[in-house]
Amino acid sequence: MTRSGTVDEASGREPYLPPATHPVRVFVWLIHLAAPMLGLWLLLAYPTQLNIKWEHNHGHFWLILLIAAVNVVLGLMISQAAASRGDARLLLVSLLFLSSAGFFVLHALSTPKIILPGGNVGFDLAQPVGMTIASVFAFISALPLRARAARLVLKLQMPLRAGLVLVLVGWGVASLVPGLTPLSAKPTEAGAGLGVYSLGAVVLFAGASLLMYLLYRRRPSTMLISLVTAYALLAEAMIAGMSQRNWALSWWEWHLLLLFAFMFVAYSAHIQFRREGGSSGLFDSVALSETVRRIQAEYGRVLEELVDHIRQRSTTDGLPTALRLAGKFGLTEGQAAVLDRAGLALANERELSDRLSALVAVGRDSRVGLPESDLINATLDRVRKAYGDVRIGLMVDGAIVPGPFGLRMPYELDNLPLYLDGVVVHPLTVKDRLAGVLEVPVGRTPHDEALAETLAGQVSISLENGRLYQELGTLFRQYMSPDVAASLLADPAQAALGGSLVELTALFADLKGFTTFSERVPPEEIVEMLNRYHTAAVPCILDNGGTIVQFIGDALLALFNAPARQPHHAEAAARAALAMQAAAKRVAAEVAAEQRAGLMRRVEWPRWRVGINTGPALVGNIGSPELRGFNAMGDCVNVAARLQTLAEPGTVVIGADTRNMIGPGATVWSLGDLHLKGKKHPVHAYVLTRLA
Repeated sequence: MTRSGTVDEASGREPYLPPATHPVRVFVWLIHLAAPMLGLWLLLAYPTQLNIKWEHNHGHFWLILLIAAVNVVLGLMISQAAASRGDARLLLVSLLFLSSAGFFVLHALSTPKIILPGGNVGFDLAQPVGMTIASVFAFISALPLRARAARLVLKLQMPLRAGLVLVLVGWGVASLVPGLTPLSAKPTEAGAGLGVYSLGAVVLFAGASLLMYLLYRRRPSTMLISLVTAYALLAEAMIAGMSQRNWALSWWEWHLLLLFAFMFVAYSAHIQFRREGGSSGLFDSVALSETVRRIQAEYGRVLEELVDHIRQRSTTDGLPTALRLAGKFGLTEGQAAVLDRAGLALANERELSDRLSALVAVGRDSRVGLPESDLINATLDRVRKAYGDVRIGLMVDGAIVPGPFGLRMPYELDNLPLYLDGVVVHPLTVKDRLAGVLEVPVGRTPHDEALAETLAGQVSISLENGRLYQELGTLFRQYMSPDVAASLLADPAQAALGGSLVELTALFADLKGFTTFSERVPPEEIVEMLNRYHTAAVPCILDNGGTIVQFIGDALLALFNAPARQPHHAEAAARAALAMQAAAKRVAAEVAAEQRAGLMRRVEWPRWRVGINTGPALVGNIGSPELRGFNAMGDCVNVAARLQTLAEPGTVVIGADTRNMIGPGATVWSLGDLHLKGKKHPVHAYVLTRLA
C-alpha cells in the first residue's frame, strides 16, 4: 500500500509516485489553486476600491474566441483518440471540450457592440450554461466506468453529438436573432445570470477533479494531472462567475480562470507531444483501465511481432518491420529507429535465452534407452527451435555421409570445426573418437559460436550415453534380472560385497527328466529345449515382479521381495509358478505338434517342477572383489530347493509359511509333514493348484 492507501489497478503493486504527488508538492499545488480564490475574495470584499468596472468589448470577444479555439483543438484531438481507441472516457472528455467551445463561441458572438448593439440574456447565460453542461461530461468521464456502461456511452455517441449540435444551433438562433426568444431580450437587471444555480457545476467539477486525482495516484501521467488542475480551476471559475457583475474585475477573473484551465491542458499536451515526438498515444493515460490493458496487450503483441520478424530477418511489403509498425502507431523516424534497435536487442537476448534453454533441455530430455534414431530426432526437434536448421551426420564405415538426419553433403574431417557458407560444422565424439558432425547455421551475436560448440559437446554426451546404455543392455542386463540391473544402476554401492537379512519368497524350478532327455538327443536339441522353456518361463517370473538370480543347467532360482520390495511377494511367486506351468503346457503342445509333423525327433520333453518357500534369508552380493553375484542364502532357500525335488512334473509345491501368507485365495491339497534332507523337524507342504 502507498501512503494514499491505493495500489496499481493493473498489477496490484505499489505505483511509482512522481514528485507532483509528494506531500510538499501537493501543498504547493494547492496554494496555487487557492490564490485565485483569495484574489476573488479581495475583489468582492472591497468592491469600490478593487472590484472596479472595465468594459472592453473587443478584448472580451477575442479572449473568448481564443478559449473556444483552444477547446476546439483539444476536443478534436481527444475525439480522434477516442475513436481510434474505442474509449468511452475519452469520448466524454472530448464532448466536454467541444460543448465548452460551442457555448464560448456563442458567448463571444453575443458580446455587445460586436454583432449586436447591446447585451442580452443569452450573453449572460451562454457561458454558465455551457460550463454546466461541460461539468456533467467531466464528472461522468471521471467515474470508473465498467464495461457495460462504457459500451452504452459508445453506443450513444452519435445521439450525444447530434444533441449537442442541436442545442448549440438552437441557442445561437434564440440568442442572436433579436426579438425571437427571451434569450435575445435585454436583461431586466444588469448582470442577471444563473448565480447560485451554478453551484451544481462547481460540485461536479470538484468531484471530477478528485476522482481524476485518485486515478492519477494509480496511474501517474502529465495529461491526468493537467485534467485534475483544469477541473479544479473550472470549479473556481464557476464560483467567480456566480456574482455575474458584468465587466467588473471579478467577472474578468472568471474568464481568465477559464483560459488558464484550458490552456493548462493544451500546454501539457504540447509538452507531452514534444516528449514523445508524436500524438498517437497522447491521451492514452486518460483512457479507461480496460482500454489501457488492451493497449498494453497490443503493444506487447506488436513487440513480439517485431522480435519475431527481426529474428527471422524479414520484412513486410518490402518495408522493415519497425517502419511498418511506425506507420501503424504514428511514430516518428527517430522513434522507429529506437524501436528497431530495442527490438533487435530484445531479439538477441531472447535468442540467447532460447539457446541456453535448448542446451539444458538436450541434457535433461535425452533419455537413455531410446533407440539412437529416436534420440537424435528428439534432440533435433528441440534444438532447431532455437538454433535454426541444425543437421547431424554420423560415422558410417569410417566416413561421414549424408543420412536420415538432414546432412546435405559429406565433409572433410581433418579441419573441424569447418566454416562454410552460412553454417559451421562441429565434430561429435564418442570416447574422444570422431562419431559424427553437427551442422549449425552461423549466428548473429558473439555468443553464437561458443553456444554452437557447447551444443556439439552436449549432443556428443547424449550420443555417447545412449550408445553406452545400449551396450550395457546387451552386456549387462541380459545376464541378470532387470531388477538387479536397475538397482545397481540407481545405487552402485549395492554392488559391494555383503548383504542384509530380508523376508522373501524363493522359487526353485527344474526340468524333471532332463538327464534322460540329454542322453537321447544331440546337444543342439538340448539347447533348443532349454531356450524354449526358459523363453516361456522367464516372462512369467518378471511379469510378477520376481528377480531371477541363477540359471543352473536346467534349473533356475527366482526371488520375490528382493532386491525390489513387494508387499504380497508370496502370492506373486505362486502366480508366477502357475503361469510357468501353463506356459510349459503350451510349449509341450507345440512340440508334440511339430513331432507329429515330422519336424522334430519323437522324444518326450522334460516338464517343470516348482518349489516355493517363504522366510528370512541373507540377500546381497556374494563372491570376491574380482567376481561377484547377487544371491540369497538361508534355510528358506534350501527348503524351496527340497520342495522342488519332491514335486511331480507339472506341479507346484509350497511351504506352510507361503500358504499362510497367501491366505484363503489359494486352492491346495496337503502333502502332510515331510522329512527333508538337512532338516531336523518335518516341514508341512501343499500342492498348489489354483489362485483366486
